[in-house]
Amino acid sequence: MEKRTLLAVVLSVLVISGYYTVQGIFFPPPAPVLTEAAEEPLAPGPSQGEPVSRVSGGADRIESALEEGPVAEQRVSIETDLLEVTLTNAGGDVVSYKLKEHTEGNEFVEMILPGEEEPHAFTLAFGDTTVKPIRSYFTVSRISDYAVAFYRDFTLGTAADGAEGRFRLIKTYTFKPHEYMFELSIQLEGERSIPGFNFPGDVAYTLSFGPQIGPYFEKLDQRYEYRHYYTYSNGKQKQEKVSDHSPLRILGRPSWAAIAGKYFTFIALPYINQYEMEFSTRPEPGISSVSRFSLVRLPVKSSRTEDIYRFYLGPKTQNALAVYNNGNNEFNLRDMDLIKVANTSGFLSPLETLLKWVLSFFYRIIPNYGVAILFLTLLVKVLFFPLTKKGSEATLRMQVLAPKIKDIQTKYKDNPAKMNAEMAELYKKEGYNPLAGCLPMLLQLPIFIAMYNLFNNHFDLRGALFIPGWIPDLSLPESVLSFAPFRLPLLGWSDIRLLPFIYVGSQLLYGKITQTPDQQANAQMKMMLYIMPIVFFFILYDVPSGLLLYWIISNLLSLVQQVAINKYLAKKRAAMVMAHPEPVIAPKKKKGKRG
Repeated sequence: MEKRTLLAVVLSVLVISGYYTVQGIFFPPPAPVLTEAAEEPLAPGPSQGEPVSRVSGGADRIESALEEGPVAEQRVSIETDLLEVTLTNAGGDVVSYKLKEHTEGNEFVEMILPGEEEPHAFTLAFGDTTVKPIRSYFTVSRISDYAVAFYRDFTLGTAADGAEGRFRLIKTYTFKPHEYMFELSIQLEGERSIPGFNFPGDVAYTLSFGPQIGPYFEKLDQRYEYRHYYTYSNGKQKQEKVSDHSPLRILGRPSWAAIAGKYFTFIALPYINQYEMEFSTRPEPGISSVSRFSLVRLPVKSSRTEDIYRFYLGPKTQNALAVYNNGNNEFNLRDMDLIKVANTSGFLSPLETLLKWVLSFFYRIIPNYGVAILFLTLLVKVLFFPLTKKGSEATLRMQVLAPKIKDIQTKYKDNPAKMNAEMAELYKKEGYNPLAGCLPMLLQLPIFIAMYNLFNNHFDLRGALFIPGWIPDLSLPESVLSFAPFRLPLLGWSDIRLLPFIYVGSQLLYGKITQTPDQQANAQMKMMLYIMPIVFFFILYDVPSGLLLYWIISNLLSLVQQVAINKYLAKKRAAMVMAHPEPVIAPKKKKGKRG
């Protein structure tokens, strides 16, 4: 393996590792700014003879006692062009939210993942996040094919005159035929004797989503599957850092907040005046990786209120989210900037966007993303061929000048200043730039990083078939033999994969062909030839097959490219050696002995 190739591999590892750190330090997203939202109109008060629960307590305790009403659970199904949603009257919660246009195996993608128990999303608790949500049975009112209301009456033991006051909680879900977004209305309708709603934690109620967004995953390694947390205020998106030890309370009133995975996202848009938001990742029974979101409604100082919320649960794609900027949606929303959740971030995002466009262009010509990856890699290699050729010529020039450089280093080894001056003079005389060999390789690193991000995150690669029976999904690791649930000790593998072995073979072959005779004699360089591909074999074993396919194709194209360059350089080297012969140092004459 040539020194410049080894340097490129090492630099690639360092740059990928430091990329996100550098981006976070030098390109931090702006802090959120407060925004306001108008209150929605109020609804009629409670009627008599309906299900009632007693809510007693003051600032530190709430107890609920069922008096009358439904005694069994009732499920409600709502189906649109895009969604299959299942709701329960136990709390008026969502227990399943499936995306009909996206599959996982033979099933629709489930956006609400469970722990030990069946998940309940959009739960409501009278109090802060430490209070258990309501699970009493509500009365169901089916409004239309796309709308349903759950309601229940409660009594409050802290009415203005000291007597019990009666109020109704109504949760109304409204879905749209062609939307991943839905609307949730929370109504508190109290009698005039109720001065307001202020429960433990100095809040009216807490509306929570959790415990985790789908689809199913084995682990969150923050590279190939992750959860990111965002808030958005005054035109600026901020990525929040959430600790596993304690929830993160977002002060102020962001316009929206999001939990984003690799391909799908949850976004909450409140339309009220007084609220706070909270993210939590603390583990819960049966699920180690939690991404819980809560909207904390601050105290209500009137006997009646209606709060409107909208939630998006769907694909994290520009096409799906852009409609909330241009008004082409059934909620008539404009300029919401939800698309920022899907946009690539960082200083290389324009380059990644360009590469994504080129990949899509090739896919439109030949509708196979594996073939599109091949053509995109080939195009990049062709465009960078002049730089690669220039770097190889610079390396050859360095090898030709090596004897003269070594002679200067030996001659002035005790005088570093003089040695550097002589080296500079030699480079000037020969017209050689010492950085010429490394600079072309460094200029290609941004492309390398952008391609890495593209093939690791591009939504259209999810479920993209390349070779039937072998690589059915370019967003997942391929497998030729699975022995799950058994895992190999230490390695943790449950599958035998072919692409990592092909990668190692292509890397070893490339290094063998490009290795020079002097490098073959160097034990350290010879060891690196075998160690680096093996190290990368373990690093890349479980990466998405689309990403590994890119690296294999890149290696093979580089191999062909290097063979052609080597033939060209062999002729050029012969000419350069004749023009710059190695200095001949005549042996010193032995002094004759005096007789």
